[in-house]
Amino acid sequence: MAVGRAEAQIRFDDAAGLLGDRLAPGSVYHLLAGEGQRLFPDDYFAELFLASAKGRPTVPARVVATTMLLQAHEGLSDREAVEHLAFDLRWKAAAGLAVDAGAFHATVLVGIRNRLRKSDRPRRLFEDVRAVAKAAGLLRGRNRVLDSTPVYDAVSTQDTVTQLRAVIRKVLMVADREGAAGLAAAVRAVLTRDDDYATAGKPPCDWDDKTAREELVDALVRDCLAVLAVLDGRELSTGLAEAAELLALVAGQDVAEGDDGVFRIARRVKPDRVISTVDTQARHGHKSRNRSFDGYKAHLSVDPDDELIDEVAVTPANTPDRDAVGDLLGEHTTVRPTGAIDTETAGSAEGTHVGADDDDVAVTTAPDTVTGEDATGRDTTEDEPHEGGENGLNVFGDSAYADADTLDELEEQGHTPFAKVPPTRNRDGLFSKDQFDIDLDKQEVTCPAGNTAPVVAHSTGGGTASFGDLCTSCPLRDLCTTSATGRTVTIHPREATLTKHRSRQADTAWKQRYRATRPKVERKIGHFVRRSWGGRRARTRGKARILTDVLTRAAVLNLARLGVLGLRHEPSGWAVNPG
Repeated sequence: MAVGRAEAQIRFDDAAGLLGDRLAPGSVYHLLAGEGQRLFPDDYFAELFLASAKGRPTVPARVVATTMLLQAHEGLSDREAVEHLAFDLRWKAAAGLAVDAGAFHATVLVGIRNRLRKSDRPRRLFEDVRAVAKAAGLLRGRNRVLDSTPVYDAVSTQDTVTQLRAVIRKVLMVADREGAAGLAAAVRAVLTRDDDYATAGKPPCDWDDKTAREELVDALVRDCLAVLAVLDGRELSTGLAEAAELLALVAGQDVAEGDDGVFRIARRVKPDRVISTVDTQARHGHKSRNRSFDGYKAHLSVDPDDELIDEVAVTPANTPDRDAVGDLLGEHTTVRPTGAIDTETAGSAEGTHVGADDDDVAVTTAPDTVTGEDATGRDTTEDEPHEGGENGLNVFGDSAYADADTLDELEEQGHTPFAKVPPTRNRDGLFSKDQFDIDLDKQEVTCPAGNTAPVVAHSTGGGTASFGDLCTSCPLRDLCTTSATGRTVTIHPREATLTKHRSRQADTAWKQRYRATRPKVERKIGHFVRRSWGGRRARTRGKARILTDVLTRAAVLNLARLGVLGLRHEPSGWAVNPG
């Protein structure tokens, strides 16, 4: 097996020595130049090649890892990254190369990433940098901040007509590539449109003619159904099975058969609609009510005190932020001690809708009044009580993470959520639900006029309180309802949970703590998306590949921060500057 090894001795023409003080202390280049070999020794990627008969490239692991990290740091393509390694002295210094050292081929980066994804430790670059930070006394605080940011997909969103034609073309391409000539011939035999499906793009059509458009859609759908009929019952390879599954999905997600037997584009949008046959995992997403995007979401968990990323996750764009909480806080999950939660409640909550998922979450944790300093010299005094388990977190957030299910689950896992439950509002400007007195013990609701109605329980939980005839002669009727049948108040199945958290967030100390913590996640998100290529916009297709890029970018952002903090290796181990 060919083994790439770094130079054991510093040469007179070493790039780091040539740059000297011009390699700015505190920069990621300076940190990698001084500690790169310790971070990424020669055997760092060795096990990725143990099962390969071809051995591994004769490129030192430090050089490959440094190139991957700096590529993510500067937002470069693979070709641009190896060019920088060949001509940029800072890159050479960071990689421990001599001035006259050449670069490797860009495909080495592709190969390493592919092998990493298949390995037992696909997240190693991020996890190992995080481990170094912990060894230096960082990331030991019990404060975390959660947030998400869009990652725009690397493909064009396709309309229904383009997708219908593309999935038929894909079945034919896979059949031809895998040598299934008989199957390909059988598929082509049932196609009725005058189209060989050999080229990409939309078919020709008079798009201003409604009848012509409908005829095209109908013909494409019927070709799709005919192809599915040919594939049904056959033993297919993995590639053909995936193509057939996509064909069935696309043929049914946007069209519907009318009473006249003609297939037309349906006037609806499927919730989990595939938006591209090129990247089948990308989705439509909404960062706010009026801001949509296509692609994925990158979710970050940030330590607001050390300004380091503690965990990352990637999901399709239509995934609510709250669904990623488990991935971001998994290693901190514990079982909450019995009796640690105050279950007293008061007030009310309005329905199950949480709101736009562009809201941020700040997650902080604090022990039971601990005083002292950690290994970095930072003051660790905490004066807020911590109600969670031994490793639990205090979760500061707003509506993206403030549905009742998430709040209860966090508490059950040992965390104390301080989530920002949205206030109740009446869209007509009338009395809101908060102005009604809801007594959950007596199961009754009292309106602002003093009338009381019982809560009729629902089989699924919660219930409704209908005032009906009580509203007929009520002097406040015009301020309360416009319904002819009177005002009705809906009780959420977990009304007590929402009430408890609304009551907590009204506290002045809670508000001050939240406002002091949240801006730090915005700063880190700003660092993450500062380079569009690989940060704001995906370089690749598919969730797994995008996660690899997100992990690498998070790792180099942490290295950049560690450089600012003065990370270095001493005889006693890793250390940073005190204070």
